[in-house]
Amino acid sequence: MVKDASELEITTDSSAVVDAINSFVDQLLGVGNDAQVILKAVEADPTCAIANAQVAAFYLFAGGSVALTKAKSHLKVAKSYLKRANVREKLYVAAIEAWANRDIAQAIAHHEALAIAFPRDLASVHLAQYHYRNFGNSQGMLLIAEKVFAANRDNPYMYGMLAFGLEECHRLAEAEEYGRIAIALKRDNRWAHHAVAHVLETLGRLEEGISLMENLSDTWEYSSSAFYGHLWWHTSLYYLDIENFAKVLEIYDRRIWGRAKKDNGREQINAIALLLRLELRSVDIGSRWQELAAYLQPRIHEHALAFLDLQYIYALVRGDKDDWAVEMLESMQTHGENVLPYARRTWVEVAVPAAKRMIAHARGDWKSAIAQLEAVLPDLYSTGGSHAQRDLFEQIYLDALIRDRQYHKTLNVLVHRNASRGNIPVIQRELANTYSQLGRSDEADRASQFALELSQRYQKVEQTV
Repeated sequence: MVKDASELEITTDSSAVVDAINSFVDQLLGVGNDAQVILKAVEADPTCAIANAQVAAFYLFAGGSVALTKAKSHLKVAKSYLKRANVREKLYVAAIEAWANRDIAQAIAHHEALAIAFPRDLASVHLAQYHYRNFGNSQGMLLIAEKVFAANRDNPYMYGMLAFGLEECHRLAEAEEYGRIAIALKRDNRWAHHAVAHVLETLGRLEEGISLMENLSDTWEYSSSAFYGHLWWHTSLYYLDIENFAKVLEIYDRRIWGRAKKDNGREQINAIALLLRLELRSVDIGSRWQELAAYLQPRIHEHALAFLDLQYIYALVRGDKDDWAVEMLESMQTHGENVLPYARRTWVEVAVPAAKRMIAHARGDWKSAIAQLEAVLPDLYSTGGSHAQRDLFEQIYLDALIRDRQYHKTLNVLVHRNASRGNIPVIQRELANTYSQLGRSDEADRASQFALELSQRYQKVEQTV
């Protein structure tokens, strides 16, 4: 028995296994582009249970039916060697098996047990945070990071993990502090870049966001393909808000869809989430929906995450694949009736109704979109994703309200958005129009003037890019 870089025991006599596991953990925590290094571990020692479980995790992250089959094959091998595995390895195998079986609640329970008994196992904590995020449990993300923080003060990745948990719990000042510590300790700490990007976007600190992300972007070349696109997606949100739409389209064409593995669901989501936001700003995106939708057929019956399905189904309609969208909606309904009990309400009462209204909005049926989105918006956190990602649904709801001339409801949403992001030109213009429609001319004039001042300020930023 030997130990890895975190002093955790591994049941193997092979140093090659340890090297591969150490590299894999570094790739996992750094969201690197060489996670397949873990395959070398099972080549060196096919009997190593935790190595097989980590290979299974690698495939589960990839997603898709083929990857799931490969993951289950490695889990079968891992289980066959459990008798000689240690306690940590047994818990880890059980956690990954639960994930493969879509019993995420059980997977989290195993990761929580690992965090208590083996707090140095940050790969396990990373997976727990991934699962918590996918079920909208921000508090769980933070608590498990806090639980192991004292044991990992020497690890730069720990600070980024804590930062993202803090950000998702709206503790933005602390999140920024720990995120910047993480970057100072390790410049290519891409998960920390991601955490600070969330903070700056949430607070509307657009110039700072552009400067931070552009200055760190050279390190993203070593990120996984999907996360590379996601970091550029975050960067594009700043340019979107300063209304440099040409730059956003350039990022989409060169950095997101242009660089994407086009059959990868996570990379498709980066593209969908940006195209949708562009259209909400009335930007002509040409034939990009059609180009993207052609790759979405494998997503119709996948149902990896409700949050993802809501965007896939929108893209199908906008990409002239209405028949696929109808098929996907029926499949979502069937899936919701057959998932494990803990996830059933999310699918049946939240995701499926929301999907119907995403279709309605994509077709221009504003009243239908409003009716159901209004009912489910408070519960959409349970479908997964981050706050910044799920904000898309409120933007869609707001767009439908504006188009349907429901100005009192529009004002309620805009006042809420203005409170945290009042320096966004489009928010001020929408406020100006809404106040004007409601006969509140003085407030309309002030918002209109502020929108103009903001646009002039951000034009100077565009000139320096």
